[in-house]
Amino acid sequence: MAGLYFDQFSIGQRFVHEVRRTVTDMDNMLFSTLTMNPAAIHIDHEYAKGTEFGRPLMNSLFTLGLVIGLSVIDTTYGTTVGNLGFEHTSFPKPVFSGDTIRAETEVMALRESKSRPTQGLVTFLHVAYNQHDDIVCKCQRVALMMKTPA
Repeated sequence: MAGLYFDQFSIGQRFVHEVRRTVTDMDNMLFSTLTMNPAAIHIDHEYAKGTEFGRPLMNSLFTLGLVIGLSVIDTTYGTTVGNLGFEHTSFPKPVFSGDTIRAETEVMALRESKSRPTQGLVTFLHVAYNQHDDIVCKCQRVALMMKTPA
């Protein structure tokens, strides 16, 4: 199993995720369509030409999902019970089709579950960068994690 159990994490632990992903127009169109988001800024190239960006922006929720996904293999693959929340999420720079996204994760906090003795809560800080090393997404996530089986 690639993911770590609750008791294998430590505060301040850092992960530089090796997997990167170049995002495409197809990703943007499919995600926006599947989530019923018809915003022209994401799906209409002609409309987007008239914006300050001059081209469609990647859907920010796609970017957030990608950042979390890039972290899974190193952190929570097979050992997570579920995500409990996302907070302090920001998108300091836009993401465009053709950008290559990479992510890093830091463990910010650990707490034993009060109601589930075989589980604990891990607070992660995920930071995503584009190919120019600009921060394009930051998010704090709380995940309910399994402890190492007895």
